[in-house]
Amino acid sequence: MPKTSARLLSLLSLLQARRDWPGALLAERLDISPRTVRRDVDRLRELGYPIVAIKGPDGGYRLDAGTELPPLLFDDEQAVALAVALQIATTTGAGIEEAAARALNTVRQVMPARLRRRIDTLHVTAVEMPATTPNPQVDSSVLMALSAAVHACEVLRFDYTPEGAQTPPRRVQPHHLVTWGGRWYLVAWDLDRDDWRTFRADRITPRTPTGPRFTPRELPGGNVAAFVASRFRGSDGTGDWPCRGEVILDLPAAEVSRYTRDGVVEELGPNRCRLVLGSWSWPGLAAAIGRFDAEIEVVGPAELKDAFAHLARRYAKAAT
Repeated sequence: MPKTSARLLSLLSLLQARRDWPGALLAERLDISPRTVRRDVDRLRELGYPIVAIKGPDGGYRLDAGTELPPLLFDDEQAVALAVALQIATTTGAGIEEAAARALNTVRQVMPARLRRRIDTLHVTAVEMPATTPNPQVDSSVLMALSAAVHACEVLRFDYTPEGAQTPPRRVQPHHLVTWGGRWYLVAWDLDRDDWRTFRADRITPRTPTGPRFTPRELPGGNVAAFVASRFRGSDGTGDWPCRGEVILDLPAAEVSRYTRDGVVEELGPNRCRLVLGSWSWPGLAAAIGRFDAEIEVVGPAELKDAFAHLARRYAKAAT
């Protein structure tokens, strides 16, 4: 029979692996008697693990949630996954960077040397895109409040400060908490404006208590990723850009598609392809197409041709 300390760790590992364990099965897995299982469960309870007894013909045990966080037991892969997740968490902008760093240090200290060597080879550095301002930090308590309202399907009231301007309190039906480009957003149905809205989480100050429960509406398109992408393209929810044009490029389709994130590329020949692309503005679209070092034939619309002429004059002036 294994020593008591080793047996307790094995019992704890089993209890964490699945929700319910019949007492007889635990005894069989640990090669001990049901009476010893009961004694070991009592010892774990004394150490702070909330283990409840399951009534029924077979009887059994369950590791339940408690009021405090007791010591946890991880296998090797779980420990490495946790360490990697904590490193990534320091770059999310969720307001938990310091706590994640402290948790990572705690986990690393108790890891065996073989695991420390594995995680020490991973170093994550957050790099901002050039010419952009740092992403704003969001208080983790705000994220928890928004997430709780989404999960409970409860009307949320909050103060919102877009660009530093205080607006009247908002009343929304929160549907999704999402992250996009390093920022956090709340997707919600605005009750006062009777429309879908996206709100930056760093500008939200939740009010308490929350409102009544609601039945969630269906997002346009039924997909939160497509909905958010369409909103950030400035469209009306159809998933299209406000300006979209078509050109023919003297380049292989395979080469163009590597640098075209959401455009449509059609092969017309070995070194010729059709490109349909969108942008915020016609000059912006012309500039995006102009980055390809190739001859360009504009198929349409006329606004795109005018944008190319406008940029040509601007570039010619800049060259002289």
